[in-house]
Amino acid sequence: MRRDIEFKTEDGVSLRGWFYPAKGVTGPAPVVVMAHGFSAVKEMYLDDFATFFAEAGIAALVYDHRNLGASDGSPRGHIDPRQQIDGYRDAITHAQTMKEVDPNRIGIWGSSYSGGHVLVVAAIDRRVKCVIAQVPLVAGLESARRLIRGDHWKALRAAFDADRLARMGGAAPARMPVTGPEGEPSALPTADTWEFFTAFAKERQTSWQNDVTLQSVELFTEYEPGIYIPRISPTPLLMVGALEDHLTPFDMTAAAYETALEPKKFLALPCMHFEAYTGDMFRLSAPVQRDWLTAHLR
Repeated sequence: MRRDIEFKTEDGVSLRGWFYPAKGVTGPAPVVVMAHGFSAVKEMYLDDFATFFAEAGIAALVYDHRNLGASDGSPRGHIDPRQQIDGYRDAITHAQTMKEVDPNRIGIWGSSYSGGHVLVVAAIDRRVKCVIAQVPLVAGLESARRLIRGDHWKALRAAFDADRLARMGGAAPARMPVTGPEGEPSALPTADTWEFFTAFAKERQTSWQNDVTLQSVELFTEYEPGIYIPRISPTPLLMVGALEDHLTPFDMTAAAYETALEPKKFLALPCMHFEAYTGDMFRLSAPVQRDWLTAHLR
């Protein structure tokens, strides 16, 4: 049965989440460290993956990024990829201190925005023995160019500059919705993003907020995790792409995967971005992910 956990980042921010003990394992078990994507919180189907892995004898440590969900940090809704990468590394360190965990058998899992983070962490932190990147962001600027109309870029960059100037003068950071109805300005302006978050809010009660700092969007456009992929080897890499993905387009994911060295594996799902978390796509993908963790951590 899962339990609530709390640990601190190196700079003293409390991150909170869940720990799922490995079923059927006597003594310290392998563990996979998991966090969600852009603005998302752990309740958004990460429990399904964590439970599935734990049933197979892989413990799971699931947490909310700083400034989001149950975790502390301010300003709320501020999404800094560097801070989130550091959060993964702090979560790994915390996992190594847990009596239920074998400190030498740690994997990491990320999806969407955090799918990019785990590519970076796996490349720079050799404590990681296995990595899964599901529908990952691999190139922030190119992804943003596909999401944002070309005639809107000038105004958006002007807004970034004005926000930076205002913050330097002591003003509160400018803010933007994560998603909105088609045609309304938002950080992730796709119809399936709006459908996913609004449908989930009706289905389950969470602490998710449809609100991020404008600087989070600027940092998104500057983030290029794909350049780390060739450096991940010899850590085993599983990448999962979605053939009809609008947020992290499949062609970009597949091309980035080709830069990885062995050992590696690619799974292509016949779905859109958010469908990778649920239903038939979960039933197709989760066993492949479980087998990858088992092969490289058990």
